[in-house]
Amino acid sequence: MSRIWKTIRSYFWWTHERGSFHYDVMVTVILLFIFLGPLYIDFKDKPQDHSNQTNGVTIKQLNADEFTYQVDAAALKLAPGADPSDALKHWIEPFLGDVKIQDYKPLMDAHGHITAYLVKVQKL
Repeated sequence: MSRIWKTIRSYFWWTHERGSFHYDVMVTVILLFIFLGPLYIDFKDKPQDHSNQTNGVTIKQLNADEFTYQVDAAALKLAPGADPSDALKHWIEPFLGDVKIQDYKPLMDAHGHITAYLVKVQKL
């Protein structure tokens, strides 16, 4: 019985030489867990829902290189009266890379406050 516990302890502390039988057994058990574990164990992970707004930006693809972005005005933190084109480009480029802003228009609420910007961009 003492020999069995000694072997289990050696597996736990990983004391076997590389290339030995016990080392190969440990590596095989690890690989089986990695590849077969998700089939039998519910890790409760799900893909992220990309339909919701993330970081104040909603993306819609028009064609291969044209996109429409809706950027929340609160995310931009613009000074009153400032031109939003540079800030919009700064917020869009992490999602798509280098872009050219073709057109943008502010979206307003019932009180006339700008809530978001609708931006049409072309990927360069």
